[in-house]
Amino acid sequence: MPLTGRAALLAAIGSIPLGLWGPSWTGVLAVDGTLALACACDFALAAPVRRLVLSRSGDTSTRLGETADVTLTVTNPSGRPLRARLRDGWPPSSWRPGTEVEASRHRLTVPPGERRRVTTRLTPTRRGDRQADRVTIRSYGPLGLFSRQGGHKVPWSVRVLPPFTSRKHLPSKLARLRELDGRTSVLTRGEGTEFDSLREYVPGDDTRSIDWRATARQSAVAVRTWRPERDRHILLVLDTGRTSAGRVGDAPRLDASMDAALLLAALASRAGDRVDLLAYGRRVRALVQGRAAGDVLPSLVNAMATLEPELVEMDARGLAATALRTAPRRSLIVLLTTLDTAPVEEGLLPVLPQLTQRHTVLLASVADPHIARMATARGDADAVYEAAAAAQAQDERHRTAEQLRRRGVTVVDATPDDLAPALADAYLALKAAGRL
Repeated sequence: MPLTGRAALLAAIGSIPLGLWGPSWTGVLAVDGTLALACACDFALAAPVRRLVLSRSGDTSTRLGETADVTLTVTNPSGRPLRARLRDGWPPSSWRPGTEVEASRHRLTVPPGERRRVTTRLTPTRRGDRQADRVTIRSYGPLGLFSRQGGHKVPWSVRVLPPFTSRKHLPSKLARLRELDGRTSVLTRGEGTEFDSLREYVPGDDTRSIDWRATARQSAVAVRTWRPERDRHILLVLDTGRTSAGRVGDAPRLDASMDAALLLAALASRAGDRVDLLAYGRRVRALVQGRAAGDVLPSLVNAMATLEPELVEMDARGLAATALRTAPRRSLIVLLTTLDTAPVEEGLLPVLPQLTQRHTVLLASVADPHIARMATARGDADAVYEAAAAAQAQDERHRTAEQLRRRGVTVVDATPDDLAPALADAYLALKAAGRL
């Protein structure tokens, strides 16, 4: 039941004549008694906060960087009008820094027996679930001297999904896929590609594609056309161990890996391949299996939303065993992990033969663009030392990638902005070569 600034101001104004005309108990009682009576009446006329009925509606999900509107409905069942200030509490990461006060506080007036709605606009700065906190309401009387205050728990959750910024590359990759798929004049032939149809021979066709049996049955020379394999299985494996927590630019490596995985999943599902997801650190963090083509992307985005890096070393043996159980048949396993020397040599290389013996393995890693800038720095002694350190780090990374390539692994090493399209290009190259 706090006093307002208006009550304090009236008390200060009332003390002025007492100081000028001589203080006395009679004057104090006259001023303060009148003010106390006014405050009591104001309190009695303020709408009770505890009897208010609150409910929520609105958005339940949004992408990182976008907004979500959550509407709070306030119903006043009392016989007194509600004049209130309201604070809709959410975690600090629900708004950009410095905008919380303006976004979460509202003024409203609700006549007796009616309801009003206020909308809180969230602009989350982190992925995951944002749970609504307490709604605090301060109800004022008609004089604005005294108020009632109370809180209500009104549950609501908004899931903040990965932003999928690499979506802009999807049209160009789909155009390339249509070329591979034989829907343009470009037809491919690679080991393991699937027979599509017969057509008449034209000069320039590969003579190895002539179907002599079909030619013998008709007057024209017939050639076979081919299309890339369909209905192949792709397992996306996200490393959620400590190396995925390293920040590259403004975001952890895990976020860049997620973005690349989403672009590849969207492309592969359009190509007719089946896509599953395994997120692993020391245990299974997320598993998405057996989704139809139209449900793959929403399922992956929803599963990735709550993933955060674990500050422990990734269990490579457990990851390999889980991946083999998840993909019992020949598949393309895409490992989104690090190319740092120690984790690869001590963790991944010993278990890699288990994966490459049965599956095609593609490893994608996020490179730090700051290292490349350091390697070109010159000008003073500090810059030269930084350049030497960066060159050494790049050399170790290249040696690690070469070790993986010698063991049959396709390696993609790119900066966060380039990783998603580079991974999609690697997938299309494998598909064109019939290696899926």
